[in-house]
Amino acid sequence: MKKLSKSELKEFLDEKAAFYEQPKFIETDPIQIPHLFTRKEDIEIAGFLTATISWGNRKSILNNAHKLMLLLGNSPYDYVMNHSETSLEGLEGFVHRTFNSKDLSYFIKALQNIYNKYGDLESFFSRYNEEEYLQSAIHHFKKEFFTLPHLPRTQKHISDPHKNSAAKRINMFLRWMVRDSTPGVDLGIWKSISPSQLSCPLDVHSGNVARKLGLLSRKQNDAKALNQLDVNLRLLDPLDPIKYDYALFGLGVFEKF
Repeated sequence: MKKLSKSELKEFLDEKAAFYEQPKFIETDPIQIPHLFTRKEDIEIAGFLTATISWGNRKSILNNAHKLMLLLGNSPYDYVMNHSETSLEGLEGFVHRTFNSKDLSYFIKALQNIYNKYGDLESFFSRYNEEEYLQSAIHHFKKEFFTLPHLPRTQKHISDPHKNSAAKRINMFLRWMVRDSTPGVDLGIWKSISPSQLSCPLDVHSGNVARKLGLLSRKQNDAKALNQLDVNLRLLDPLDPIKYDYALFGLGVFEKF
């Protein structure tokens, strides 16, 4: 592919983003899980837990996320706030790759702790929303999330940008919560955070496409690469840079670009 000028690149990516950001995108994407709910807290918890297990085979992610909602009685917020040690035993046997029922039990306790302290997940992220990007807020979130006694292994299921992680899954969760819901894909239930602060959920597909288009030169998909990509996407659209996640992901997954 010939090197595109900045205006050609913007036109190409705007077109692809608009093409993929359509309700039909939901049919094969984990975002379908939080879309099952209408109550804000249910959407947050369903979204957060689904994003947490969103790695690997997409079909398996969807199957396990639906299973997970069933285990929570299809009322994630009520389950989180009213669970007991006995009800947590009902989660035994849940597993998605390396995320197992012990990790899940801790996540339920940690979520209850955060809702008790802050009211909801939006309030937590708003509290630490003092920078241009949300990567520092993610770092604080991980610290707060693991303040209760837990198995060391469970910590690996939330990434820390301050440890050079691109934090793909939690950035994806933030996109779901913050971006405008009008096109019908993202949920847009958080009003206190601006879409301009979001970072791209950088993964193998979006990373490879970004490199081919000259948006990314760094070889690893880490925090430094994410920062480079963030800067370049903001040059194309400073107000809503992460709409291009749809273009990069769609080009990589569906068009094998």
